[in-house]
Amino acid sequence: MKLVSTCLLGIECKYDGKSNKCNYLIKKVRSEQIIPICPEQLGGLTTPRDRARIVAGEGIDVLKGKAKVMTYKGKDVTKQYLKGAKETLKIAKFFNAKEAILKADSPSCGCGQIYAEDFSDKKQGDGTTTALLKKHNIKVKTELTYK
Repeated sequence: MKLVSTCLLGIECKYDGKSNKCNYLIKKVRSEQIIPICPEQLGGLTTPRDRARIVAGEGIDVLKGKAKVMTYKGKDVTKQYLKGAKETLKIAKFFNAKEAILKADSPSCGCGQIYAEDFSDKKQGDGTTTALLKKHNIKVKTELTYK
């Protein structure tokens, strides 16, 4: 059983109301048991919504209360990102999911790399949901690293 970012499956839940449809991933997971999730929506954010980035750290720092998730307009959405991460973890535990395939570079789902604070570059780190899943020994990959 695997969690998969809903946007990668072609569902229009991305911040701009579009998807990140990944055809090769869809073909690969079609015969598997998967659970589609969107941590941002699980956290109570709407679609569409303002772009957000982690400020002053990465996902693990957000979990520790040392960093925040802020929109490009300056709104603090840390609470929603934390709630989305926790709800995703509840789903993973309920279904005994041991792996997740999440959207690369996202402030929620990114794994190993996320968008930087200026929205134009990337930095090392995990998103909030990825950090929480890893903390609970759930293996996380992105559409770029899942083969």
